[in-house]
Amino acid sequence: MSQLSMIEVNKVFLAGRLTQDPELRYTPSGVPVTTLRMAVNSSFMGKDGEKREEVCYVNVSVWQKAAERCVEYLGKGRPVFVEGRLQSRQWEAEGGQKRTVLEVTANRVQFMDWAQDREGAQQPRAKGAAAPPESAPGPEESDDIPF
Repeated sequence: MSQLSMIEVNKVFLAGRLTQDPELRYTPSGVPVTTLRMAVNSSFMGKDGEKREEVCYVNVSVWQKAAERCVEYLGKGRPVFVEGRLQSRQWEAEGGQKRTVLEVTANRVQFMDWAQDREGAQQPRAKGAAAPPESAPGPEESDDIPF
């Protein structure tokens, strides 16, 4: 009898809209980070045959240059596509209660409502912003990945 090995995968893809403006913060060592608060809608058929809508609210942490770009060019209501991984975080709240939260750490954030201009360059639909869609590594990733 052969033994099967299980492959573990921690990969998340989300497309939704921001529920508030992102705010830039810095870790004690000076690394920029922001949290995107997203609403992701889904629809399904209920047992009665009626179409139902459901909203899932998700916190996404974005690090380094990508965090700075998100704060600069994204705002409440803007659609985004996020690729990342699930991460659990624990802390002790007031009164000594232990708290745990499950959130997404982004590897890639794509600004979704960008229009194509005549030359094919991507331009934002919102006024004043002029950055390309963002893609950047997370806190522990770097450009010299060995594969």
